Amino acid sequence: MSPNIHIFHEAPTPEEYIALRVAAGLSAKSLIGAEIALKNSIFAVTLRHEDELVGMGRIIGDGGCFYQVVDIAVAPSYQGKGLGKLIMTEITNYLENNAPDKSYVSLLADVPADHLYKRFGFDYTHPKSLGMYRRY
Repeated sequence: MSPNIHIFHEAPTPEEYIALRVAAGLSAKSLIGAEIALKNSIFAVTLRHEDELVGMGRIIGDGGCFYQVVDIAVAPSYQGKGLGKLIMTEITNYLENNAPDKSYVSLLADVPADHLYKRFGFDYTHPKSLGMYRRY
């Protein structure tokens, strides 16, 4: 990892958020949706090289019983340098220090990122349950 990467516990701007999601191969989001979502994050971590957003991750949920890890994204030119692990370490530290006992933390993993999440204690829900979604 580059020593010039700085960690911040704050959400990116909505414009940065949308741009990094798309650059990292995630779906685009609307500007209004991003504005609402980011201000409602339970926890956010951003990685910056100088002023450039190069990585991010968030926790959303009710802050008591249910948490969901979302938006784990690293800029393509910074992938393979341990930044995903750094983001997940920050998220895990937050959860270990703030999530009440018996909380449920979930995430949807794109392949091959599921291998990263397994390193942080996440396991597959199948066959007990299946992830489902509805898109608008």
